[in-house]
Amino acid sequence: MRFNIRMNPTTCTTALRTTSPASIIKATAFAFTAVALATGALAQDVAGVIKVGIIGLDAHAVTWTQLIQGADGKPPFAELRIVAAVPAPSADIPFSIDNIGQNTAEMRALGVEISGSIEEMLGKVDAVMILSIDGRPHPQQARAVFATKKPVFIDKPVAASLVEIIEVFRAAKESGTPCFSNSSLRYGPAMVALTQDPKLGRVLGAETYSSSKSILPGHPDLFYYGVHGCEMLFRLMGTGCTTVTRVKTPITDLAVGVWKDGRIGTFHGILEGSVGFGATVFGEKGIASVNRFEGYEPLLVEIVKFFKTGKPPMTVEQTLELYAFMEGADESLRQGGAAVSIAEVLAKAEKAADARKK
Repeated sequence: MRFNIRMNPTTCTTALRTTSPASIIKATAFAFTAVALATGALAQDVAGVIKVGIIGLDAHAVTWTQLIQGADGKPPFAELRIVAAVPAPSADIPFSIDNIGQNTAEMRALGVEISGSIEEMLGKVDAVMILSIDGRPHPQQARAVFATKKPVFIDKPVAASLVEIIEVFRAAKESGTPCFSNSSLRYGPAMVALTQDPKLGRVLGAETYSSSKSILPGHPDLFYYGVHGCEMLFRLMGTGCTTVTRVKTPITDLAVGVWKDGRIGTFHGILEGSVGFGATVFGEKGIASVNRFEGYEPLLVEIVKFFKTGKPPMTVEQTLELYAFMEGADESLRQGGAAVSIAEVLAKAEKAADARKK
């Protein structure tokens, strides 16, 4: 197969001036991956490579596949290959319906086989990523994977309620299947550096922010986009949050957590105005901030490690406390801003999960 790629310099300059950086990066990754596929660079069955299947093509699937398949043979992404996928659209989420067709076509162009069912896909892969934008089908999708005991990463949100999240992790444990879920914001290099900076000393408090305007039907408010800021908050503060209090206006959403040692951490949800991701840490010796999204690669590195070792980077208990904080924030809002006990939220959800099992 021959390639004859030409571009007029004037055309190229104009395109770069009028195209967003994100679009340029995406297009470049797609182009290099397409060339690799056409030349057979990705078509080989390399020994030791983990074959991965994706459930849900309406959110991160294309971008993550481009990063993995287009990594130009560099570790650790060279240790994975996305080989099969199931579209799994959500009928009542316009974003899902609007994107699923194009994303499915792009996945095919990246050399990924589109399977007719999850069961069909599972026979062709070693590990799975559930990337459906909608948390409601995640438990059913996850249980299909648990039946094969193949390690599975579940993109946020794990499910549409804390009760279902508890059920998912119980099912994973009962089946002996390695499983975890995280937001990519937890692993940004600058974010990690804040937790390790000796100039800051012990973290005495933190404030994080992200958009919380987008809400998925049937989910607690913060599960979809607010989870990013909440993940950063718990990365900085650690576990041990005892209560959450929330107040919300048309332009601002604020959830305040009190930790058992007296520290306070706040999540600022942006509902209007300039949107971004960031955090400020108040330490014993200093104050420092980070104010940028650092890409998906750090999370993908953790996923590679997880698929190789079966050991998740975050415990089930850490995950449940995070989601109890977000679900407790909804309860606080219903109670007019009253402080809600995280332990009580967890206990209530565990009791409901017990009852549903019976």
